[in-house]
Amino acid sequence: MKVLIVLLLAVVSLCHALQRGRDYMQDKVCQDFISMGKDNFRSGVIIMNSKKFSSATFEEISHLVKEVVSLAEKCCAPGTDPNCYEDGSSALSAKSCDENSPFPEHAGIATCCTHQGLERKLCLAALHQPAKEIPTYVEPSNEELCEAFKKDPRDFADRFTHEYSSNYGQAPLPVLAGSIKSYLSMVGTCCTSPSPTVCFLKEKLERKTLSILTAMSNRVCSRYAVYGKEKSKFRALVMLAQKIPSASFEDIFPLAEDSAEVFSKCCDSMAEDCMQKELSELTTKICTKLSSKDERFADCCRGNNLMENYLCMYSLQPAKSTQLPEIQKPTDEQLCSDDGSHQKERYVFEIARRNTNIPEVFLSKLYDVFHNVIDKCCSAADSIACLTSKRPQLRAEIFRFLAKANELCGEYTTLTFLEFKQRLKESFSKTLPDATPDFLTQLVEQRADFASTCCIMNAPPTYCSLKIKTEIGHTCDHDSCILI
Repeated sequence: MKVLIVLLLAVVSLCHALQRGRDYMQDKVCQDFISMGKDNFRSGVIIMNSKKFSSATFEEISHLVKEVVSLAEKCCAPGTDPNCYEDGSSALSAKSCDENSPFPEHAGIATCCTHQGLERKLCLAALHQPAKEIPTYVEPSNEELCEAFKKDPRDFADRFTHEYSSNYGQAPLPVLAGSIKSYLSMVGTCCTSPSPTVCFLKEKLERKTLSILTAMSNRVCSRYAVYGKEKSKFRALVMLAQKIPSASFEDIFPLAEDSAEVFSKCCDSMAEDCMQKELSELTTKICTKLSSKDERFADCCRGNNLMENYLCMYSLQPAKSTQLPEIQKPTDEQLCSDDGSHQKERYVFEIARRNTNIPEVFLSKLYDVFHNVIDKCCSAADSIACLTSKRPQLRAEIFRFLAKANELCGEYTTLTFLEFKQRLKESFSKTLPDATPDFLTQLVEQRADFASTCCIMNAPPTYCSLKIKTEIGHTCDHDSCILI
Protein backbone atom coordinates (compact mmCIF):
# COMPACT_ATOMS: atom_id res chain seq x y z
CA MET A 1 0.00 0.00 0.00
CA LYS A 2 2.84 2.42 0.79
CA VAL A 3 4.27 1.79 -2.67
CA LEU A 4 0.90 2.75 -4.13
CA ILE A 5 0.86 6.05 -2.23
CA VAL A 6 4.30 6.90 -3.59
CA LEU A 7 2.98 6.05 -7.04
CA LEU A 8 0.07 8.44 -6.69
CA LEU A 9 2.36 11.19 -5.48
CA ALA A 10 4.38 10.57 -8.61
CA VAL A 11 1.28 10.94 -10.74
CA VAL A 12 0.47 14.22 -9.01
CA SER A 13 4.01 15.31 -9.83
CA LEU A 14 3.38 14.36 -13.45
CA CYS A 15 0.29 16.57 -13.54
CA HIS A 16 2.36 19.50 -12.26
CA ALA A 17 5.07 18.71 -14.75
CA LEU A 18 2.57 18.84 -17.60
CA GLN A 19 1.53 22.25 -16.34
CA ARG A 20 5.00 23.70 -15.90
CA GLY A 21 7.27 21.93 -18.32
CA ARG A 22 10.22 22.35 -15.97
CA ASP A 23 13.36 20.22 -16.25
CA TYR A 24 13.50 19.55 -12.53
CA MET A 25 9.93 18.25 -12.62
CA GLN A 26 10.81 15.99 -15.55
CA ASP A 27 13.65 14.52 -13.51
CA LYS A 28 11.33 13.90 -10.59
CA VAL A 29 8.64 12.25 -12.74
CA CYS A 30 11.18 10.07 -14.52
CA GLN A 31 12.69 8.85 -11.26
CA ASP A 32 9.24 7.76 -10.08
CA PHE A 33 8.16 6.39 -13.46
CA ILE A 34 11.24 4.17 -13.62
CA SER A 35 10.98 3.02 -10.01
CA MET A 36 7.23 2.30 -10.17
CA GLY A 37 7.08 0.74 -13.60
CA LYS A 38 4.83 1.54 -16.53
CA ASP A 39 1.79 -0.55 -15.52
CA ASN A 40 1.51 0.79 -11.98
CA PHE A 41 2.12 4.32 -13.18
CA ARG A 42 -0.59 3.90 -15.79
CA SER A 43 -3.09 2.72 -13.15
CA GLY A 44 -2.38 5.84 -11.14
CA VAL A 45 -2.99 8.06 -14.15
CA ILE A 46 -6.38 6.37 -14.70
CA ILE A 47 -7.36 7.05 -11.09
CA MET A 48 -6.29 10.69 -11.15
CA ASN A 49 -7.98 11.55 -14.44
CA SER A 50 -11.17 9.61 -13.67
CA LYS A 51 -11.41 11.60 -10.43
CA LYS A 52 -10.80 14.85 -12.27
CA PHE A 53 -13.20 14.14 -15.15
CA SER A 54 -15.98 12.25 -13.40
CA SER A 55 -18.42 12.53 -16.33
CA ALA A 56 -15.96 11.40 -19.00
CA THR A 57 -16.42 8.10 -20.79
CA PHE A 58 -13.97 5.27 -20.40
CA GLU A 59 -12.85 5.81 -23.99
CA GLU A 60 -12.08 9.50 -23.38
CA ILE A 61 -10.09 8.71 -20.26
CA SER A 62 -8.25 5.91 -22.10
CA HIS A 63 -7.11 8.30 -24.84
CA LEU A 64 -5.82 10.77 -22.28
CA VAL A 65 -4.07 8.09 -20.23
CA LYS A 66 -2.40 6.68 -23.33
CA GLU A 67 -0.96 10.11 -24.21
CA VAL A 68 0.21 10.92 -20.69
CA VAL A 69 1.90 7.56 -20.12
CA SER A 70 3.43 7.65 -23.60
CA LEU A 71 4.91 11.06 -22.84
CA ALA A 72 6.51 9.79 -19.64
CA GLU A 73 7.72 6.59 -21.29
CA LYS A 74 9.24 8.41 -24.26
CA CYS A 75 10.88 11.25 -22.37
CA CYS A 76 12.22 9.21 -19.46
CA ALA A 77 14.28 6.87 -21.66
CA PRO A 78 18.08 7.15 -21.42
CA GLY A 79 19.63 9.66 -23.80
CA THR A 80 16.34 11.44 -24.51
CA ASP A 81 16.44 14.90 -26.07
CA PRO A 82 16.39 17.53 -23.26
CA ASN A 83 13.45 19.24 -24.97
CA CYS A 84 11.41 16.02 -25.18
CA TYR A 85 9.20 16.73 -22.21
CA GLU A 86 8.52 20.37 -23.07
CA ASP A 87 7.78 19.55 -26.72
CA GLY A 88 5.61 16.59 -25.76
CA SER A 89 3.49 18.52 -23.27
CA SER A 90 3.04 21.32 -25.83
CA ALA A 91 1.85 18.78 -28.41
CA LEU A 92 -0.54 17.33 -25.83
CA SER A 93 -2.08 20.73 -25.10
CA ALA A 94 -2.39 21.40 -28.85
CA LYS A 95 -4.22 18.09 -29.30
CA SER A 96 -6.59 19.06 -26.48
CA CYS A 97 -7.53 22.15 -28.51
CA ASP A 98 -8.30 20.25 -31.70
CA GLU A 99 -12.03 20.23 -32.47
CA ASN A 100 -11.83 16.46 -32.93
CA SER A 101 -9.93 15.88 -29.68
CA PRO A 102 -10.64 12.43 -28.20
CA PHE A 103 -10.05 13.70 -24.65
CA PRO A 104 -12.74 14.49 -22.03
CA GLU A 105 -14.96 17.41 -22.93
CA HIS A 106 -15.17 20.60 -20.89
CA ALA A 107 -16.87 23.94 -21.52
CA GLY A 108 -13.69 25.79 -20.52
CA ILE A 109 -11.44 24.23 -23.18
CA ALA A 110 -12.31 26.84 -25.83
CA THR A 111 -11.25 29.68 -23.53
CA CYS A 112 -8.01 27.92 -22.58
CA CYS A 113 -7.17 27.42 -26.23
CA THR A 114 -7.17 31.17 -26.89
CA HIS A 115 -3.94 31.27 -24.88
CA GLN A 116 -0.51 30.05 -25.89
CA GLY A 117 2.41 28.20 -24.31
CA LEU A 118 2.57 27.84 -20.55
CA GLU A 119 -0.59 29.88 -20.01
CA ARG A 120 -2.59 27.44 -22.12
CA LYS A 121 -1.12 24.42 -20.31
CA LEU A 122 -1.93 25.90 -16.91
CA CYS A 123 -5.47 26.70 -18.01
CA LEU A 124 -6.11 23.21 -19.40
CA ALA A 125 -4.55 21.52 -16.39
CA ALA A 126 -6.87 23.44 -14.04
CA LEU A 127 -10.04 22.19 -15.75
CA HIS A 128 -12.11 19.56 -14.01
CA GLN A 129 -15.69 18.35 -14.01
CA PRO A 130 -17.95 18.49 -10.93
CA ALA A 131 -17.80 15.37 -8.79
CA LYS A 132 -20.79 13.05 -8.93
CA GLU A 133 -23.13 13.96 -6.07
CA ILE A 134 -24.91 10.62 -6.39
CA PRO A 135 -22.69 7.61 -7.22
CA THR A 136 -24.14 5.53 -10.04
CA TYR A 137 -21.82 2.52 -9.78
CA VAL A 138 -23.65 -0.78 -9.35
CA GLU A 139 -21.51 -3.79 -8.53
CA PRO A 140 -22.03 -6.66 -10.99
CA SER A 141 -22.76 -10.17 -9.78
CA ASN A 142 -19.85 -12.49 -9.04
CA GLU A 143 -20.55 -14.36 -12.26
CA GLU A 144 -20.54 -11.15 -14.32
CA LEU A 145 -17.30 -10.03 -12.68
CA CYS A 146 -15.55 -13.26 -13.50
CA GLU A 147 -16.87 -13.35 -17.04
CA ALA A 148 -15.48 -9.85 -17.74
CA PHE A 149 -12.23 -10.63 -15.90
CA LYS A 150 -11.57 -13.85 -17.82
CA LYS A 151 -12.38 -12.24 -21.14
CA ASP A 152 -9.70 -9.54 -20.71
CA PRO A 153 -8.11 -9.04 -17.26
CA ARG A 154 -6.41 -5.77 -18.14
CA ASP A 155 -9.47 -4.23 -19.77
CA PHE A 156 -11.55 -5.30 -16.77
CA ALA A 157 -9.09 -3.68 -14.37
CA ASP A 158 -8.96 -0.45 -16.38
CA ARG A 159 -12.72 -0.18 -16.68
CA PHE A 160 -13.29 -0.90 -13.00
CA THR A 161 -10.61 1.60 -11.98
CA HIS A 162 -12.22 4.28 -14.14
CA GLU A 163 -15.78 3.55 -13.01
CA TYR A 164 -14.93 3.34 -9.32
CA SER A 165 -12.70 6.43 -9.36
CA SER A 166 -15.27 8.56 -11.15
CA ASN A 167 -17.98 7.50 -8.66
CA TYR A 168 -15.96 7.65 -5.45
CA GLY A 169 -13.41 10.26 -6.45
CA GLN A 170 -14.04 12.47 -3.41
CA ALA A 171 -12.68 9.81 -1.06
CA PRO A 172 -9.11 10.56 0.04
CA LEU A 173 -6.69 9.34 -2.61
CA PRO A 174 -5.02 6.69 -0.40
CA VAL A 175 -8.44 5.27 0.58
CA LEU A 176 -9.66 5.19 -3.02
CA ALA A 177 -6.47 3.64 -4.36
CA GLY A 178 -6.35 1.07 -1.57
CA SER A 179 -9.96 0.09 -2.17
CA ILE A 180 -9.38 -0.34 -5.91
CA LYS A 181 -6.27 -2.42 -5.36
CA SER A 182 -8.04 -4.60 -2.78
CA TYR A 183 -11.05 -5.15 -5.05
CA LEU A 184 -9.00 -6.09 -8.10
CA SER A 185 -6.97 -8.47 -5.96
CA MET A 186 -10.20 -10.08 -4.73
CA VAL A 187 -11.53 -10.53 -8.27
CA GLY A 188 -8.23 -11.94 -9.51
CA THR A 189 -8.07 -14.40 -6.63
CA CYS A 190 -11.68 -15.54 -6.62
CA CYS A 191 -12.22 -15.77 -10.37
CA THR A 192 -9.34 -18.26 -10.56
CA SER A 193 -10.40 -20.12 -7.43
CA PRO A 194 -11.95 -23.62 -7.62
CA SER A 195 -14.69 -22.31 -5.24
CA PRO A 196 -15.38 -18.73 -6.36
CA THR A 197 -18.59 -18.31 -4.32
CA VAL A 198 -16.90 -19.22 -1.04
CA CYS A 199 -13.91 -17.12 -2.00
CA PHE A 200 -16.01 -14.01 -2.69
CA LEU A 201 -17.86 -14.38 0.61
CA LYS A 202 -14.59 -14.60 2.51
CA GLU A 203 -12.86 -11.77 0.63
CA LYS A 204 -15.83 -9.39 0.81
CA LEU A 205 -16.05 -9.96 4.54
CA GLU A 206 -12.36 -9.18 4.93
CA ARG A 207 -12.61 -5.95 2.94
CA LYS A 208 -15.86 -4.81 4.57
CA THR A 209 -14.16 -2.15 6.69
CA LEU A 210 -12.36 -0.73 3.66
CA SER A 211 -15.60 -0.73 1.65
CA ILE A 212 -17.39 1.21 4.37
CA LEU A 213 -14.47 3.60 4.75
CA THR A 214 -14.42 4.31 1.01
CA ALA A 215 -18.16 4.93 0.73
CA MET A 216 -18.35 7.01 3.91
CA SER A 217 -15.28 9.12 3.21
CA ASN A 218 -16.50 9.78 -0.34
CA ARG A 219 -19.81 10.94 1.06
CA VAL A 220 -18.47 13.22 3.80
CA CYS A 221 -15.65 14.58 1.64
CA SER A 222 -17.97 15.34 -1.28
CA ARG A 223 -20.09 17.42 1.12
CA TYR A 224 -16.95 18.99 2.57
CA ALA A 225 -15.83 19.99 -0.93
CA VAL A 226 -19.14 21.84 -1.41
CA TYR A 227 -19.53 23.29 2.08
CA GLY A 228 -16.03 23.98 3.38
CA LYS A 229 -15.01 23.64 7.02
CA GLU A 230 -17.39 26.08 8.72
CA LYS A 231 -20.49 24.89 6.95
CA SER A 232 -19.47 21.26 7.41
CA LYS A 233 -19.51 21.99 11.14
CA PHE A 234 -23.05 23.35 10.75
CA ARG A 235 -24.07 20.27 8.78
CA ALA A 236 -22.78 17.91 11.47
CA LEU A 237 -24.52 20.03 14.11
CA VAL A 238 -27.87 19.77 12.32
CA MET A 239 -27.58 16.04 11.65
CA LEU A 240 -26.80 15.23 15.28
CA ALA A 241 -29.46 17.65 16.56
CA GLN A 242 -32.12 15.97 14.43
CA LYS A 243 -31.09 12.46 15.40
CA ILE A 244 -31.09 13.32 19.13
CA PRO A 245 -33.30 16.41 19.58
CA SER A 246 -33.20 15.97 23.36
CA ALA A 247 -29.41 16.53 23.45
CA SER A 248 -28.19 19.99 24.33
CA PHE A 249 -26.17 22.37 22.21
CA GLU A 250 -23.29 21.92 24.66
CA ASP A 251 -23.38 18.15 24.09
CA ILE A 252 -23.41 18.30 20.31
CA PHE A 253 -21.48 21.38 19.24
CA PRO A 254 -17.99 20.05 20.24
CA LEU A 255 -18.70 16.86 18.27
CA ALA A 256 -19.71 18.92 15.24
CA GLU A 257 -16.44 20.86 15.54
CA ASP A 258 -14.49 17.60 15.77
CA SER A 259 -16.28 16.23 12.69
CA ALA A 260 -15.38 19.27 10.59
CA GLU A 261 -11.81 19.05 11.81
CA VAL A 262 -11.53 15.42 10.70
CA PHE A 263 -12.79 16.25 7.21
CA SER A 264 -10.49 19.27 7.00
CA LYS A 265 -7.50 17.19 8.03
CA CYS A 266 -8.10 14.02 6.02
CA CYS A 267 -10.17 14.65 2.86
CA ASP A 268 -7.13 15.89 0.94
CA SER A 269 -4.51 14.05 2.95
CA MET A 270 -2.04 11.65 1.38
CA ALA A 271 -1.45 10.02 4.76
CA GLU A 272 -2.39 6.37 4.34
CA ASP A 273 -4.38 5.93 7.57
CA CYS A 274 -5.59 9.49 8.23
CA MET A 275 -9.30 9.02 7.56
CA GLN A 276 -9.68 5.64 9.24
CA LYS A 277 -7.70 6.73 12.30
CA GLU A 278 -9.49 10.06 12.71
CA LEU A 279 -12.98 8.69 12.00
CA SER A 280 -12.38 5.90 14.53
CA GLU A 281 -11.40 8.44 17.18
CA LEU A 282 -14.41 10.59 16.31
CA THR A 283 -16.70 7.57 16.58
CA THR A 284 -15.37 6.85 20.06
CA LYS A 285 -16.02 10.45 21.12
CA ILE A 286 -19.57 10.41 19.78
CA CYS A 287 -20.31 7.09 21.46
CA THR A 288 -18.88 8.27 24.77
CA LYS A 289 -20.94 11.45 24.70
CA LEU A 290 -24.25 10.38 23.19
CA SER A 291 -24.83 6.65 23.70
CA SER A 292 -26.25 7.30 27.19
CA LYS A 293 -28.69 9.87 25.76
CA ASP A 294 -30.24 7.80 22.98
CA GLU A 295 -30.91 4.07 22.72
CA ARG A 296 -30.37 4.04 18.95
CA PHE A 297 -26.89 5.49 19.36
CA ALA A 298 -26.22 3.02 22.17
CA ASP A 299 -27.11 0.15 19.83
CA CYS A 300 -24.77 1.50 17.14
CA CYS A 301 -21.93 1.82 19.63
CA ARG A 302 -22.11 -1.79 20.81
CA GLY A 303 -20.22 -3.17 17.81
CA ASN A 304 -16.49 -3.89 17.78
CA ASN A 305 -15.87 -2.41 14.32
CA LEU A 306 -15.65 1.37 14.67
CA MET A 307 -16.24 1.98 10.95
CA GLU A 308 -19.46 -0.04 11.12
CA ASN A 309 -20.44 1.88 14.25
CA TYR A 310 -19.89 5.20 12.48
CA LEU A 311 -21.90 4.06 9.45
CA CYS A 312 -24.69 2.93 11.78
CA MET A 313 -24.88 6.34 13.51
CA TYR A 314 -24.52 8.24 10.26
CA SER A 315 -27.39 6.26 8.72
CA LEU A 316 -29.83 6.78 11.60
CA GLN A 317 -32.95 8.60 10.48
CA PRO A 318 -33.94 11.84 12.23
CA ALA A 319 -36.00 11.30 15.37
CA LYS A 320 -39.54 12.58 15.71
CA SER A 321 -39.72 16.18 16.86
CA THR A 322 -40.36 16.56 20.57
CA GLN A 323 -42.08 19.30 22.53
CA LEU A 324 -39.40 21.79 23.50
CA PRO A 325 -39.62 25.23 25.11
CA GLU A 326 -39.92 28.25 22.84
CA ILE A 327 -36.63 29.22 21.22
CA GLN A 328 -34.76 31.89 23.12
CA LYS A 329 -33.80 34.29 20.36
CA PRO A 330 -30.43 36.03 20.74
CA THR A 331 -30.53 39.78 21.22
CA ASP A 332 -29.12 42.19 18.67
CA GLU A 333 -26.25 42.92 21.03
CA GLN A 334 -25.45 39.21 21.43
CA LEU A 335 -25.40 38.64 17.67
CA CYS A 336 -22.76 41.31 17.16
CA SER A 337 -20.69 40.40 20.22
CA ASP A 338 -17.51 38.32 20.27
CA ASP A 339 -19.77 35.34 20.95
CA GLY A 340 -22.00 36.17 17.96
CA SER A 341 -20.94 33.16 15.92
CA HIS A 342 -21.96 30.82 18.73
CA GLN A 343 -25.27 32.60 19.08
CA LYS A 344 -26.07 32.13 15.39
CA GLU A 345 -25.09 28.46 15.48
CA ARG A 346 -27.17 27.88 18.61
CA TYR A 347 -30.23 29.52 17.01
CA VAL A 348 -30.05 27.34 13.87
CA PHE A 349 -29.45 24.31 16.11
CA GLU A 350 -32.68 25.09 17.97
CA ILE A 351 -34.60 25.41 14.69
CA ALA A 352 -33.15 22.10 13.44
CA ARG A 353 -34.08 20.01 16.47
CA ARG A 354 -37.64 21.38 16.45
CA ASN A 355 -38.04 20.55 12.75
CA THR A 356 -36.48 17.11 12.41
CA ASN A 357 -38.50 16.30 9.27
CA ILE A 358 -36.87 19.18 7.36
CA PRO A 359 -33.56 17.96 5.90
CA GLU A 360 -30.26 19.74 6.40
CA VAL A 361 -30.11 20.74 2.73
CA PHE A 362 -33.11 23.05 3.40
CA LEU A 363 -31.72 24.39 6.67
CA SER A 364 -28.47 25.12 4.88
CA LYS A 365 -30.29 27.92 3.08
CA LEU A 366 -31.27 29.44 6.42
CA TYR A 367 -27.68 29.18 7.61
CA ASP A 368 -26.39 31.09 4.58
CA VAL A 369 -28.95 33.88 4.76
CA PHE A 370 -28.84 34.17 8.54
CA HIS A 371 -25.08 34.59 8.51
CA ASN A 372 -25.13 36.92 5.53
CA VAL A 373 -27.72 39.32 6.98
CA ILE A 374 -26.24 39.39 10.46
CA ASP A 375 -22.64 39.74 9.30
CA LYS A 376 -23.58 42.68 7.09
CA CYS A 377 -25.51 44.39 9.88
CA CYS A 378 -22.80 43.79 12.44
CA SER A 379 -20.27 45.55 10.18
CA ALA A 380 -22.63 48.49 9.53
CA ALA A 381 -22.15 51.90 11.15
CA ASP A 382 -25.28 51.38 13.27
CA SER A 383 -25.49 47.61 13.68
CA ILE A 384 -28.43 47.66 16.10
CA ALA A 385 -30.55 49.81 13.80
CA CYS A 386 -29.70 47.51 10.87
CA LEU A 387 -30.69 44.37 12.79
CA THR A 388 -33.83 46.01 14.15
CA SER A 389 -34.98 46.76 10.61
CA LYS A 390 -33.99 43.40 9.09
CA ARG A 391 -34.93 40.83 11.74
CA PRO A 392 -38.75 41.10 11.53
CA GLN A 393 -38.75 40.42 7.78
CA LEU A 394 -36.14 37.68 8.14
CA ARG A 395 -38.16 36.02 10.90
CA ALA A 396 -41.35 36.10 8.82
CA GLU A 397 -39.55 34.62 5.81
CA ILE A 398 -37.99 31.88 7.93
CA PHE A 399 -41.42 30.83 9.18
CA ARG A 400 -42.80 30.80 5.64
CA PHE A 401 -39.76 28.86 4.39
CA LEU A 402 -40.08 26.25 7.15
CA ALA A 403 -43.81 25.87 6.51
CA LYS A 404 -43.20 25.30 2.81
CA ALA A 405 -40.33 22.89 3.50
CA ASN A 406 -42.59 20.97 5.87
CA GLU A 407 -45.27 20.88 3.19
CA LEU A 408 -42.78 19.51 0.66
CA CYS A 409 -41.08 16.95 2.90
CA GLY A 410 -43.15 16.41 6.04
CA GLU A 411 -45.35 13.61 4.72
CA TYR A 412 -42.54 12.03 2.72
CA THR A 413 -40.76 11.08 5.94
CA THR A 414 -43.87 9.49 7.48
CA LEU A 415 -45.54 7.74 4.53
CA THR A 416 -44.47 4.98 2.19
CA PHE A 417 -43.55 6.18 -1.29
CA LEU A 418 -46.81 4.90 -2.82
CA GLU A 419 -48.84 6.49 -0.01
CA PHE A 420 -46.95 9.75 -0.51
CA LYS A 421 -47.73 9.79 -4.24
CA GLN A 422 -51.39 9.05 -3.55
CA ARG A 423 -51.52 11.92 -1.05
CA LEU A 424 -49.93 14.21 -3.64
CA LYS A 425 -52.53 13.20 -6.21
CA GLU A 426 -55.36 13.96 -3.79
CA SER A 427 -53.83 17.31 -2.85
CA PHE A 428 -53.22 18.44 -6.43
CA SER A 429 -56.73 17.30 -7.43
CA LYS A 430 -58.22 19.60 -4.77
CA THR A 431 -56.05 22.63 -5.59
CA LEU A 432 -56.31 22.14 -9.36
CA PRO A 433 -59.81 20.73 -9.97
CA ASP A 434 -59.74 21.55 -13.70
CA ALA A 435 -56.38 19.92 -14.41
CA THR A 436 -56.27 17.00 -16.84
CA PRO A 437 -55.27 13.55 -15.56
CA ASP A 438 -52.03 13.68 -17.55
CA PHE A 439 -51.08 17.05 -16.07
CA LEU A 440 -51.85 15.83 -12.55
CA THR A 441 -49.71 12.74 -13.14
CA GLN A 442 -46.87 14.98 -14.32
CA LEU A 443 -47.11 17.17 -11.21
CA VAL A 444 -47.18 14.12 -8.93
CA GLU A 445 -44.12 12.59 -10.60
CA GLN A 446 -42.17 15.87 -10.45
CA ARG A 447 -42.93 16.41 -6.77
CA ALA A 448 -42.25 12.76 -5.91
CA ASP A 449 -38.93 12.89 -7.75
CA PHE A 450 -37.99 16.05 -5.84
CA ALA A 451 -38.93 14.51 -2.50
CA SER A 452 -37.12 11.23 -3.12
CA THR A 453 -33.93 13.15 -3.90
CA CYS A 454 -34.04 16.23 -1.66
CA CYS A 455 -36.27 15.29 1.29
CA ILE A 456 -33.79 12.71 2.50
CA MET A 457 -30.84 12.76 4.82
CA ASN A 458 -27.59 13.36 2.90
CA ALA A 459 -29.41 14.92 -0.06
CA PRO A 460 -27.03 16.15 -2.82
CA PRO A 461 -26.42 19.81 -1.86
CA THR A 462 -25.69 21.45 -5.22
CA TYR A 463 -28.53 19.76 -7.09
CA CYS A 464 -31.07 20.24 -4.30
CA SER A 465 -30.15 23.86 -3.66
CA LEU A 466 -31.36 24.72 -7.15
CA LYS A 467 -34.43 22.52 -6.87
CA ILE A 468 -35.43 23.99 -3.51
CA LYS A 469 -35.32 27.50 -4.93
CA THR A 470 -37.70 26.42 -7.70
CA GLU A 471 -40.09 24.46 -5.48
CA ILE A 472 -40.38 26.95 -2.63
CA GLY A 473 -40.54 30.10 -4.73
CA HIS A 474 -40.68 33.51 -3.03
CA THR A 475 -40.62 33.69 0.77
CA CYS A 476 -42.16 37.17 0.82
CA ASP A 477 -44.93 39.09 -0.92
CA HIS A 478 -42.67 41.50 -2.81
CA ASP A 479 -39.61 41.35 -5.07
CA SER A 480 -36.89 42.02 -2.48
CA CYS A 481 -37.08 38.83 -0.40
CA ILE A 482 -34.19 38.08 1.92
CA LEU A 483 -34.35 34.28 1.63
CA ILE A 484 -35.60 33.41 -1.87
